[in-house]
Amino acid sequence: MTFRSPQTLAFAALLAAVAPHASAWAQRTPAKTGGKIEDAEIEIVKERVNQLPEATRNYEKIKIEPPTKQKQNVGYTFPDFRLPADRLNPSVRVLTIKQEELSPLTGNYVKGAVGNYGTLYGKAYLHNTRSDAASYGLDFSHLSSTRGSVDKANSGSSQTSLGLNGETYSGPMTLGAKLDLGRERYNFYGYNRNVPRLPPEADSIKQVFQRAAVKVYARNRDKDAALQYDFGVGFNFWKDRFQARENNFNASLRSTYNMSEKGHVVVNGDVSFISYKDSATTSRPFVQITPSYELTLNRLAVSVGATLGYSGDTINDVSQFNVYPAIRLGYTVTEDKFLVFAGLGGAIQRVTMYDLTTEMPWLGSNQRVADTHRGPTLYFGFNATPVRALELNAKVTVSNDRNLYFYNNGGAVVPGAITNGIFRGDSTRFDLVYDKKATQLLNVHGEALYNATEQFRLGFKADYNGYKVHTLEKAYHRPAFQTGLFATYNMYSKLLLGAELYTYSSSYGSTYKRQDTLVGYRKLPRATDSVVDLNLRGDYRFSENLSIFALGNNLLGRKYERFLNYPVKGINLLAGVTYDF
Repeated sequence: MTFRSPQTLAFAALLAAVAPHASAWAQRTPAKTGGKIEDAEIEIVKERVNQLPEATRNYEKIKIEPPTKQKQNVGYTFPDFRLPADRLNPSVRVLTIKQEELSPLTGNYVKGAVGNYGTLYGKAYLHNTRSDAASYGLDFSHLSSTRGSVDKANSGSSQTSLGLNGETYSGPMTLGAKLDLGRERYNFYGYNRNVPRLPPEADSIKQVFQRAAVKVYARNRDKDAALQYDFGVGFNFWKDRFQARENNFNASLRSTYNMSEKGHVVVNGDVSFISYKDSATTSRPFVQITPSYELTLNRLAVSVGATLGYSGDTINDVSQFNVYPAIRLGYTVTEDKFLVFAGLGGAIQRVTMYDLTTEMPWLGSNQRVADTHRGPTLYFGFNATPVRALELNAKVTVSNDRNLYFYNNGGAVVPGAITNGIFRGDSTRFDLVYDKKATQLLNVHGEALYNATEQFRLGFKADYNGYKVHTLEKAYHRPAFQTGLFATYNMYSKLLLGAELYTYSSSYGSTYKRQDTLVGYRKLPRATDSVVDLNLRGDYRFSENLSIFALGNNLLGRKYERFLNYPVKGINLLAGVTYDF
């Protein structure tokens, strides 16, 4: 007999377990009927087998590689923050922070403002929306004050600039061009207050600069290509209100060829041909090239090369051709945390009237411009990120400079410079002066930046410059200490607050002191004022498109003289509107 269902199987098993006991009980029990127990056989057949699939067991966790950490050099700016306080142009800039990203579609805006001292301010940033094919745009800026710190209109100024740029992206190459135009108006208001017929007419002390710079360039877009390059050709034009003008044809190359993952060759070069005309015409050729080989060995980075430079300047009989070492060692003590470096180098630094007059607009006529020969130069320092959001950098540089320029009060004879037949110099103009021997420079630089989630930013920068001059009495108008402190706070993306504090130690200019009838006036060094300049700014956004802003410069109201005889304005205030579209 065969049982197939599960219930039948269970019942049969029960009977099998009970049967022996039942048989024994039947034998002990007296038979009532005299019946007979017949033999029986139970067959249990198990045909169904339940099998589960083998479970997949993965005892190893999936390893997800973290994204490659990109090394970003924070380049900080606080655009349109500071009103120019009559040429407070520090050679040491305050730390600037990466600007906020543009809106998803466009970043165009226009802004306008008015302020005291008859100040008008306007700015426009007009560019195409983001495109993979091309980019182009226009930048316009204007700032003018009809009055200043001395005799109202006699110390007024204005600066206007227009920039056009465009790029096309074709395959692995980017082609682009830039055009910059500018016009600046200043007045020579540092005149002697102890002479008759003051104040002079504003038009008689006017200075006007006109600038134009055009550049065409090409660079590689393929980051995986072995050869990376950035090549540009340009022309700069500058002239003043009188007869001085400068034409500068220039070219530059920055290139890297990757020979392997760890080694590559770098070649950088610059060429410039200047024709400078004042009462005489001067030609100033300049060529410089720096080939080097860079190798990365685990934590050690080595760069070995040389800088070969030629300058056509002949001031102080400085050697026109120079060769300087270009050696740099960098060692990563802790990855992404602490890097130390040191190097030995040198180079010729191109100096032009185009650049000098952006820093010093009161230069006199017939200046002797010369390139600075900096080298040999020894430097060492470190970059550190001890904790998140905090960056520290420090560097010490020791250099030997030839033809390093200084600004000193002029000594050229001009109308009004002679009193009773005795020369007393010109207090309104400055000359470029050079030490006939080499100038030794010790620079100690330090900076710190704290950036907390783009909401609060705090930065500090300080420099000490020790100049050892030999044939000059002082390092004229080059302060030894310069510091900059800034902070910004973004409150709910509605209110942006910012502050900057600049300090400069005093430097030296020259003044003339009356001695006697025979000697006349004697030129003597005179200390300038120390500088403490506080600036504040606030922006409030009403909507995505409309915001208002107010900013102030020199809020401590100190009419200091960064350059001798030229006091700056007092408190500057400006308020305006920005419209984004």
